[in-house]
Amino acid sequence: MKKRSKRYAQAAALVEHGKRYPLADGVDVLKSMPTPKFDESVTLCLRLGIDARKSDQIVRGAFSLPHGIGKSVTVLVFAEGAEADAATEAGADYVGSKDLADKIQGGWADFDVAIAHPSMMRVVGKLGRILGPQGKMPSPKAGTVVPNVGLAVTEFKAGKIEFRNDSGGNLHALMGKKSFEAGKLADNIEAFVEHVKTMRPGAAKGNFILGASIAATMSPGVDLALA
Repeated sequence: MKKRSKRYAQAAALVEHGKRYPLADGVDVLKSMPTPKFDESVTLCLRLGIDARKSDQIVRGAFSLPHGIGKSVTVLVFAEGAEADAATEAGADYVGSKDLADKIQGGWADFDVAIAHPSMMRVVGKLGRILGPQGKMPSPKAGTVVPNVGLAVTEFKAGKIEFRNDSGGNLHALMGKKSFEAGKLADNIEAFVEHVKTMRPGAAKGNFILGASIAATMSPGVDLALA
């Protein structure tokens, strides 16, 4: 069994075993936990009632959180000409086409989000085997293959997040920082959950959201009771 730190044990003692907390109460419990010497990220995990083996039940997309995620996002854009200029003006960290693709194929991956203009898919398409497993492959469904790359850069820099369920039907998404005001964290979580509810696949059976929990980087999870 993995040995837990004293701080983790103190945090775990604040969580009532088997209890599902109302959202506001769950956030308060999480924020009351002992904090390490850095500002932890807060992640929401949703257990979805889907068959993740079936392509028509994949839950994937992008969403702009009301209060952002509280961290700097490094954005790469595949674009040329006027679109490249627009991406640069919007604050993209890296802008290019084949030169960036070659760099990525060489093993470079120092960015958080990759955005592509539709005309660049001829260049980007061959990167699927590299960027796919990293969750960075541009996709229309994720809002990262778009004609208006400048707007996309602005949105992701402001806290737009990408998400996709894993092979077990779980969906993990960054909700902000532990230093956020409790109300802002709750707002982000509630808005994201409501958005995910609208994405229920037609083929999914039974309840869509089976469970939910929040956790900070080095804390135990807090189960939530979501209506």
